[in-house]
Amino acid sequence: MSIRRLPSHLVNRIAAGEVVERPASALKELVENAIDSGAARIAVVLAAGGVERIEVADDGCGMTPDEIALALERHATSKLPDEDIDRVQTLGFRGEALPSIASVARLTIESRPRGSEGWARTVDNGVLERDGPAALPPGTRVVAEALFAHVPARRKFLRSARSEYAACLDVVRRLAMARPDIAFSIEHDGRRVLSVAAAEGRPARVAALTDRALADNSVAIDLERDGHVLGGVAGLPTFHRGVADHQYLFVNGRPVRDRLLIGAIRGAYAEMMPRDRHAVVALFLDVPPSEVDVNVHPAKTEVRFRDPALVRGMIVSGLRRALDAAGHRVAHAPPADIMAMWRPETGPAPSEGWSASGPRDTSLPPAPAPLAEGLRLNDHRPTFFAAPPQARPAPDWTPPPARTDFPLGVARGQVAKTYIVAEAEDGMVLVDQHAAHERLVLERMRAALAGGRVASQSLLIPEVVELDEPACDRLEARVAELADFGLELERFGARAMLVRATPALLGSGDPKGLVNDLADELAAYDEALSLRERLDAIAGTMACHGSVRAGRVLSPAEMNALLREMEATPHSGQCNHGRPTWVKLDIRSVEKLFGR
Repeated sequence: MSIRRLPSHLVNRIAAGEVVERPASALKELVENAIDSGAARIAVVLAAGGVERIEVADDGCGMTPDEIALALERHATSKLPDEDIDRVQTLGFRGEALPSIASVARLTIESRPRGSEGWARTVDNGVLERDGPAALPPGTRVVAEALFAHVPARRKFLRSARSEYAACLDVVRRLAMARPDIAFSIEHDGRRVLSVAAAEGRPARVAALTDRALADNSVAIDLERDGHVLGGVAGLPTFHRGVADHQYLFVNGRPVRDRLLIGAIRGAYAEMMPRDRHAVVALFLDVPPSEVDVNVHPAKTEVRFRDPALVRGMIVSGLRRALDAAGHRVAHAPPADIMAMWRPETGPAPSEGWSASGPRDTSLPPAPAPLAEGLRLNDHRPTFFAAPPQARPAPDWTPPPARTDFPLGVARGQVAKTYIVAEAEDGMVLVDQHAAHERLVLERMRAALAGGRVASQSLLIPEVVELDEPACDRLEARVAELADFGLELERFGARAMLVRATPALLGSGDPKGLVNDLADELAAYDEALSLRERLDAIAGTMACHGSVRAGRVLSPAEMNALLREMEATPHSGQCNHGRPTWVKLDIRSVEKLFGR
C-alpha cells in the first residue's frame, strides 16, 4: 500500500476533531479569544444548544481585514509574540480554533478596530464564501452555524439540544468566574439565561454564578507559597453535592479539569464528608508561567506542573487551614421537606384529657405538693410532664445557665436520649450527641498523635478476638500503625488477635467490635488509600467506638460541656462520616410555624 498525502480539507476535519468535540468546545475557544482581545463585555447567543448557531460578540481590540484572513489559517496566532511557549500568558495560543471550526461549520467573522472600518469574512466548511465590508461597532462578532452539518458521522453522536446547552452554559460560567472584570451574558433560543456585570472580585463573581447559599456556607481561601498563590472559596463539609460538577478549578485564569487538583481537594476533605459526596469549591491557583505546562492537550483543559507535590500540598494545607478556622460552622439551612413536617396537623378537639398546658393522664396520681408548688405559671423554669418520682417525693432540679450568647447556646433538655436541645440568642439548636462527640474524640486523637502517639489503657485481662485468617493478616501488617493510636494487638494463632491495650480516649468500650470494624476498613480501603488516609480512616473508626452513644442520658452539665467543646474544636460541624452534628432553627422560622 503506497503512502499519500491527505487532502487539505480532510486534514482540517481530522484536526478539528481534536479541538471541536461538541458545541461547547467551539464556544470555549471563541469566548477565550474574546477574553484575550481585551473585551469588557462578552455576549453569547445560542440556538438549539449551540448546534444550529453560536454567536460571540465582544468590544475588544478588533481585527483588520488582513488579520481576519490570517486568523483563519492553521497555526496563525497573535498570542505568542516572542515564540516562548513555556511562558504562555493568554488563554489561546495554538492557532487552531478558528480554522478548525471553519472546517466543520459555516463561520462568519465580523470585526472592526477602533478608528477603522469593519470587515467580514465567511467560510463554509473550509470554502471561502464572502469577504467584504461590514457595519458593526468596535469589536468582533463571530458566528458559527450548522456545526457538523457536512460531517454526519460526528453530528449523530451529539447529545440532545438540552444537554449541549447545559455544557455550553457550564463553559461560559467557568470562564466568567475566572474573569470577574468582564461582563457576560448568554441568550438561548431567544431567552436571556445569564447576565452578570463586572464584579469587584472573584468571591462576588463566584457567588453570582453558583448556588446563592454558597456565600453563607463557605470559607475564603488565601495562601501564598514559593511564588504560588491560592485563592477562592470552599464550601463547608456539610455543604456538598452528589456529583463533582460544582468544583471549579483555575490555573492562571484558565479553567482546567486536572486530576492532581481534584485529588488534592478530595484529600483535604477526607474524614469530613461522605465518600459518595463531593465538595463545592472554586479555587484559583496563580503560578509562574514557567512552572506549568498548558500545552498538554489541544483543548487546553489539562495542565502539568513542574512541582506537583508543592501544588498538591499547598491546596490541601490551604483548604485545611480555612476549614479549621471555620470551627463548628455547618450548613445550617434545614431542608424544606423537613420543615414541612412541622406544620400543624388537624386532630381531635380538646377533651377532658387535655389541659391548657398540655396532655394530662388522669390515671396518674397528682404530683406531690413540693413539685406542684415549683410549677407555677409565672415561673420561668422549664416544666416537664412525667410520672412523679417513686423513690423520693422532692425533685432534684438544678436551674440551667441563663446565659444564651454562646454560639451553640445553652442546653435545655434532651430528646429521645439522642438529641440535645439548646437555646441560643437567635434560635433553637439541635445537636446529635453521638455525631458531635465522635468528631471531638477524633480531633483529640489527631492532636495526641501529632504530639507523638495516643495514650493507651492496658486491659487487666487481654481480650481474644476471633477473625478469619485474611483479616488477621491485614491487622498484623498494621500493628505498628495501630500502636501509635494506642491500640496494642498481637497475633494469637491463625484466626485470632489478642487485644492488650485500647486507646485511653475511648474509655471502656467494646474492643471486639472495634477490632472487627478496623479489619473491615482495612479490607475495603487498605490498598486504595495512602498511608495518611489510612491513618485517618483508622482514627475515624476508633472515634466512632469511643463516642457517646445514642440512648445515653446526659446531665445538663455534660450537655453544656459538649457544646462548649464543640465551639472550640475545628470541624465539629460534621461527624467523621460527613453528616452534620447540629442544625439551627432561627426564631423567625419558629414563629412561622405558629403563624406569628
